[in-house]
Amino acid sequence: MRFSRLVLAVLLSVCVTLTAAHAQQVTTGQSGYQVGDRLVSKARADKDGFTEIEWDDLLPAEWNPQALFDDLDLDNLSDNDPRAIDLMRRLREEWDRAPVVERMNGRRIRIPGFVVPLEGDGKTIREFLLVPYFGACIHVPPPPANQLIHVMPDKPIAGDWNMVPVWVSGVLTVARIESQLGNAGYQLRAIKVEEYKEEAAKR
Repeated sequence: MRFSRLVLAVLLSVCVTLTAAHAQQVTTGQSGYQVGDRLVSKARADKDGFTEIEWDDLLPAEWNPQALFDDLDLDNLSDNDPRAIDLMRRLREEWDRAPVVERMNGRRIRIPGFVVPLEGDGKTIREFLLVPYFGACIHVPPPPANQLIHVMPDKPIAGDWNMVPVWVSGVLTVARIESQLGNAGYQLRAIKVEEYKEEAAKR
């Protein structure tokens, strides 16, 4: 899990932009997930012919954003440290242009994640970002482009599914999509979106 270790380092050591009181309020969502929690994928083919993948499958093997941290002692960086501010700037630039896995283009996949609404009317959501961990794009900065999927569901989903864990099945396309909440490196035409109901869901 290369990316989950990176996320943990960023959340705990660099992206400390919330006040202590506010951070305590948003740490746990209504569903019981905490910022940074990820969902379990079994990486198998389901009965509908969609190949179940993990988020790490969307990361090129040669990509190493961890290199930005190699010369820094994250434990001794504070929010107003110029090195932390510069690191966040460089990290954001690196993440926004993060490379994708070209061979994933056209794949029929099934992947778990959390919903971040983009377009809707309050009653339904017509477009959303699928993110790999709870709180991404809402309580903490967006993950790299290769860990963001712009989802266009065939049928709109419920308007109150903000940060709700879901399974999304559909056809994946390698495409750069920019939004106010994050820049995605992939787009998914979702044939099916269903609530995530897997036991022992958090890791």
